[in-house]
Amino acid sequence: DPEANCRIEFHEITSGAIKDALKNPRPIDLDKVDAQQARRIIDRIVGYQLSPLLWRKIRKGLSAGRVQSVAVKIIADREKEIADFIPKEYWTLNAKLREKAKAPIFEAEVIKHLGKKLEIHTAEEAAIVEKALAKAAYIIEEATKKERKRNPLPPFTTSSLQQEAVKRLNFTTKKTMMVAQQLYEGVAVGKEGSVGLITYMRTDSVRIADVAADDIRSYIESEFGKEFRPSHANSYSSKKNAQDAHEAIRPTSVHRTPLEMAKHLNKDQLKLYSLIWNRAVASQMASAVFDVTTLLIGAGDYQLRATGSVLKFEGFLKLSDKKDLLEDKDKTVPYLEAKTPVELYKLLPAEQHFTEPPAHFTEATLVKELEDKGIGRPSTYSPTIQTILDRGYIAKEGKKLMITE
Repeated sequence: DPEANCRIEFHEITSGAIKDALKNPRPIDLDKVDAQQARRIIDRIVGYQLSPLLWRKIRKGLSAGRVQSVAVKIIADREKEIADFIPKEYWTLNAKLREKAKAPIFEAEVIKHLGKKLEIHTAEEAAIVEKALAKAAYIIEEATKKERKRNPLPPFTTSSLQQEAVKRLNFTTKKTMMVAQQLYEGVAVGKEGSVGLITYMRTDSVRIADVAADDIRSYIESEFGKEFRPSHANSYSSKKNAQDAHEAIRPTSVHRTPLEMAKHLNKDQLKLYSLIWNRAVASQMASAVFDVTTLLIGAGDYQLRATGSVLKFEGFLKLSDKKDLLEDKDKTVPYLEAKTPVELYKLLPAEQHFTEPPAHFTEATLVKELEDKGIGRPSTYSPTIQTILDRGYIAKEGKKLMITE
């Protein structure tokens, strides 16, 4: 019976998705079978040759693999970069200016000397600049006011979900995948019984099904108003080596809001579901709009720059964490026409800085690096990190991943 050897595909565990899948079986794709066999062979070529060597030379029970070995090397290389790094000293200078007494005060950074980028390397050099600025006459050389749009981010893939959950929720990649699995497999939702709340969580695609995008767009219009819904669905392009087999990670129904689901979910499930729901809905919302004012100010042989932005239309930021908006809140800068003289209100003390070495990898940045380099698949990021931690090749210090002896 040829029907017995068919595949069905579904991306979410909801009755609609499974009924559709059963209506559309497809024959087994032998190319996909061959690709899976090839991966197993490469795993064995790498693992069967390296693992026994590790058992003989280091200790029993260790392993090596086509993905974990590369992940360990990436971390080792980064540690070497950090160890070899030589910091360089530099100084920055800022001034507080205003048009006249009682006018708004704004801050500007000294950026150029005689038309060239200003670089201050020592306290002595900083003192020379301070002396010149203290007695200079200040004048607006150029003023621009532009509208800047900030577009929403695409819905989550496995990689971006893991990165965001590390950053926002302090979840390890293992915990993120465990909680996502629970949301995918289904949660008892009152009279509805067990419902899969999110689509499949192992994916590298940012594509959302048309029917889901339409649903989200209608929700946005009824919940926030017409101006928050763009005229066309927002679409996003996946990374170049994405296989696009599954949709992006999104709620199976936009109408199951985090607020509605709160009584059915435990604390971790609710945190992750809220993250996924917010990101998917925001991805279909209008861009946020800022008014950005930039002033270039002349002061003798020096030039200073002041930039400030004001949020004009919230757009998708309506759904963002209010902490984010506070971080975004640039200092406001008044718009002053070119040739307007301004006065020095206060010269701020010069600040000493040192260039920073590259940062240690965290689970989030390692996942990003593996994805950017095309190493492993969405399903392997978390188990790979877990394996190299369990084997003791790397260890965690706070969020940092460090190589072990």
